Amino acid sequence: MTAIILGIILIGFTVFSVLPSCPLNWGPQVIEFLKGFAPVFAAFVGLIALLIGAADIKDKKEAKKEEQEAAKAQEK
Repeated sequence: MTAIILGIILIGFTVFSVLPSCPLNWGPQVIEFLKGFAPVFAAFVGLIALLIGAADIKDKKEAKKEEQEAAKAQEK
């Protein structure tokens, strides 16, 4: 319950801080941050996707190898 209340408070503060009519008026700074963060985030997500894909291929090869070994064991 505390986490939900804290989340609502933080979302409210975020909305308050980026609105142009509010005293903080952090909207332009947030936009600049997002412009700089987006390419870095995209590169990070792409790298993670490549690592997950490589691990998936490795796991499929190992599973196929184990299936072949199990088939050989059954033949004996």
